[in-house]
Amino acid sequence: MKIHDLYLHGITVFMGFFAMLNPVGNLPIFIGMVQDFDKKTQNRVALRATTTAFIIIAIFSFFGHVIFRMFGITVPAFQIAGGIIVFIIGFQMLNAKENALHAQSVEEKEQMKQVAHDMAITPLGIPLLAGPGTISTAMNFVGAEKSMKNVVMVVAIFGIMCFITYILFVSSRIIASKINPGMLKVVSRIMGLILAVIAVQMMINGIEGTVDIFNQPG
Repeated sequence: MKIHDLYLHGITVFMGFFAMLNPVGNLPIFIGMVQDFDKKTQNRVALRATTTAFIIIAIFSFFGHVIFRMFGITVPAFQIAGGIIVFIIGFQMLNAKENALHAQSVEEKEQMKQVAHDMAITPLGIPLLAGPGTISTAMNFVGAEKSMKNVVMVVAIFGIMCFITYILFVSSRIIASKINPGMLKVVSRIMGLILAVIAVQMMINGIEGTVDIFNQPG
């Protein structure tokens, strides 16, 4: 691939990841999910979530097709499973349940740390950041130009996107401090609704993909 073509391909990859990762759009969701944690815990969640997303995309960029074939996994199945996970979290946020995600008693601080650790991996790291759409996008970009240089470039660009997302997430406490506590609860509920809708759309895409697979000739 020529330098000019590589440059244009890099821009395409960056824009594609930016659209799929949507760091600006995910910021309110992050705020709604970590608002009960202290600054140190929020920063730890942001780091683990973006690191998890990067590791997942890196693995699928290098070995995605092999993994899917090895376990007999299809992208539609991944979309449906991811949609179910996101819907559960969105439903809990929408109803503002006092579950483990929002525990606030002093006695449960250690439990909250574990919850924060789990939350950073699921649902923030996967499937919100490294979801079916992002994984499919990475695999498509890698498949567009089958070379180690291209794979490294795709992973590196996604790493840049993860860093941008991390910076925004870390800044979320400052943003949240500018918002009235009552408004923050409203934002949390709205983001819960949006998460639920995103989850339903993920499942619809998965079902449509499944139908397409069954309708393929042969």
